[in-house]
Amino acid sequence: MAEINLITKLVGDIQGNFYVPNYQRGYRWGKTEVKTLLNDINEYGGKIKKMDNDNYCLQPVVVRNLGDKFELIDGQQRLTTLYLIYVYMNKVSNGFMSAPRFTLSYETRNESVDFLKNPDAAKCNDNIDFFFIYNAFKTIENWFSHKGKLQSTLTNINKYFDECVKIIWYEVPDTENSIDLFTRLNIGKIPLTSSELVKALFLKNESENAIRQEELSLEWDNMEKELHNEEFWGFLTNSDSDNYPTRIDLILDLISRKQYSDKETYRTFFYFDNELKSGKSLENIWDEIQHSFLTLKEWFSDHEFYHKIGYLIASSSKKLIDILNDYADKSKTEFRQYLDESIKESVNFKKDYTDLDYEHDYNDIKRLLLLFNVESVRQIDDKQRRFPFGRHKKENWSLEHIHARHSKGLETNEKIVEWIKAHIKSLQSIGGQDKLVSDMEQLVKSIDDNPKTPKVRERFEPLQQQVVNVLSPKGEDLEYIHLLPNMALLSSRQNSAVSNYTFDAKRNLILEMDKNGFYIPFCTKMVFLKYYSAEDTNLHFWGENDRDNYVNAMRIVLANYLSNEKTE
Repeated sequence: MAEINLITKLVGDIQGNFYVPNYQRGYRWGKTEVKTLLNDINEYGGKIKKMDNDNYCLQPVVVRNLGDKFELIDGQQRLTTLYLIYVYMNKVSNGFMSAPRFTLSYETRNESVDFLKNPDAAKCNDNIDFFFIYNAFKTIENWFSHKGKLQSTLTNINKYFDECVKIIWYEVPDTENSIDLFTRLNIGKIPLTSSELVKALFLKNESENAIRQEELSLEWDNMEKELHNEEFWGFLTNSDSDNYPTRIDLILDLISRKQYSDKETYRTFFYFDNELKSGKSLENIWDEIQHSFLTLKEWFSDHEFYHKIGYLIASSSKKLIDILNDYADKSKTEFRQYLDESIKESVNFKKDYTDLDYEHDYNDIKRLLLLFNVESVRQIDDKQRRFPFGRHKKENWSLEHIHARHSKGLETNEKIVEWIKAHIKSLQSIGGQDKLVSDMEQLVKSIDDNPKTPKVRERFEPLQQQVVNVLSPKGEDLEYIHLLPNMALLSSRQNSAVSNYTFDAKRNLILEMDKNGFYIPFCTKMVFLKYYSAEDTNLHFWGENDRDNYVNAMRIVLANYLSNEKTE
């Protein structure tokens, strides 16, 4: 197996001649990228020194050693900008601060070496590369000039380069196809992730024989493949898979205790690099990674753990890293108790849950209904059915009024027509509303004949009110409208389609969505199929008895977690 050179080095220690081949485009960074790099170096360099932490690192530089020079495969834009910063600091300090210790040349620009040493306004329009290089140099000049204490800022940046700001130096073997690697890293927009660097770190370990390295590589790839099971992935994390181009990063981040909010992109790489440098064997490190992965697989396979852990993660009540850490020192019985207590705490609302209100307790209701859905599926006797966390997390979820009485959102004639047609079907199903149906059909015909029909809303609103009165339970006040007994979970897309509809019209549309393969949460479907209601219920209405039976179902399913006591 060809040797991989993977180390970290201070920016001030970068030396050698770097060659940018013609398969790459030239220098193209603008003001934003240059200023961002300078701001990061200035901000994090200062913090690192104060915290005595030298692990802040710029993006990797990927090279191939050609003997007398390095082919620069990835990192051209950053390395060129670092070079220009050195040129500026050397120039403005009259040579007191050192010039760059490395050189850069572009295959497509014979004069690039000289121009980089002295970006000249007279030549900046000779070609597109010189134009961007010159403007980057002026951006660097302006950035320093706006810092006020120029000498102090110069000294700080120069010091950060020499003492604490690093790059990851990734030197690929001669057998690596540099064009293919460049294409994957740049044209394919796939970044060099911590996991790729960690894998290279493991495979370069000289103490391991080639056969074991091949085994490790195969085990690594199998782990990555299993993490591409969308149900497994959806169980483990709320993060979009786009945030993990290589999914094994999730496992490595757990081991390194890296938080998702951590701005140090390569914190995980540094963790494993330090573990090896401290003398820990690769075999022991790999055993820890495999043990964590197999623990997650065991949870995924266990019906109870899958649902309870899945809920805690999906509801953001617990982070996977915290659950994994807490699991380490517990027996299975203790872990089950821990999960139950964590779930109970997640729905400890400090008030009677039946009083939760849409306008004041929106997120609490969403969390409670998610738990109701998850536990309802978990408690099905055959233990074969599983709540689909993977599918659930592909949608944005919102609260849906089971029965609505308003026309909010019906701003266009098209929306009004959709509402009318949906409710004509409901009126016809209960009968005795021929005059109202006829008036609605006439309004639809007027709009169809002339989409710009005047005074549509003036004609629609009285009809809409009549329909709502007909399709609403008689003799009830409206206090329940925004309370938990009138709430269900729907995806935002589905909600926007039916949010203004009365129960019966909404029921027809949701059942149609379900028939066409749309994902409707289990308990939402049960509501609109009237499974929670008494046998003699009227299918067309969502009345007081329906609401009471719905809440009673929650009380039964969630008996281990809910407290019905009000606190003063």
